[in-house]
Amino acid sequence: MEISKTIDDVRNFWETNPLFAGESSYPVGSNEYFEEHRQVVITDCFAGNLESRLFPSGENNTAVLDLGCGPGFWVIELLKNGARRVTAVDITERALQLTSQRAAVYGLNSVETSRQNAECLTFPDGLFSHVNCLGVIHHTPSPASCIKEMARVLKPDGTAVIAVYYKNVYLKFWPLLRFIGKILNFIGGGLRGQGRESLFLVSDINELIRIYDGADNPIGKAFSKREFTDMLSPYFKIEGCFYHFFPARSLPFRVPKWLHRFLDAHTGFMIYARCKKEVTA
Repeated sequence: MEISKTIDDVRNFWETNPLFAGESSYPVGSNEYFEEHRQVVITDCFAGNLESRLFPSGENNTAVLDLGCGPGFWVIELLKNGARRVTAVDITERALQLTSQRAAVYGLNSVETSRQNAECLTFPDGLFSHVNCLGVIHHTPSPASCIKEMARVLKPDGTAVIAVYYKNVYLKFWPLLRFIGKILNFIGGGLRGQGRESLFLVSDINELIRIYDGADNPIGKAFSKREFTDMLSPYFKIEGCFYHFFPARSLPFRVPKWLHRFLDAHTGFMIYARCKKEVTA
């Protein structure tokens, strides 16, 4: 019988396996590590473009919560794109250390850090104007609890951008596409580090999603658009959904930029929702 993973399992894994640590060519926490990570996120995860829908606008950039900050990529990009103050939150001390280091490297000092469990935040109601939570809650035992907490700590009319792994066309039809995975693996496809070198040989899509972030990663989930919006709708008005993240770096050949942009926008492995807090009477 499968043993359910707990939030402590999640914390322990990410404490010892910070994001991009197994893949980077450089020591974790070095200037080169941060810059290499930035280039990979922008060029591979977003096909070269961090579009404006990813960032808060107007007055909602005054007090931003980056929930699940990891090594601090979004903290820096939020500040560079107009956020006045960012509070970086993560379940691990290592992520908060890396975020502080990254802020120092980029000469930014308006960053506060706090170790928190996204399922049960300690912040008071209505503290933040915007929540940024990208690629985080699909690693928790209860994503719905995280969404409820995001809404609670937002002020009335506060906004959020939330993203999770998406059950795209490739995942839906993976059992029929496994022969392609075997070919990709044979000619050198896969990801470096964290036991992901044979990623394309994984047959079960749930295992494929989990192992993407490391063979020992305790939790990794993907959602359909309906499943995702059903979790959001009790607390948020969804202003729009869009897609990103086609990891071309996992392929054993170069993908042309125009094709990468098309695949990123139309067959991405992450679904993003731009939301506004639903205020009830």
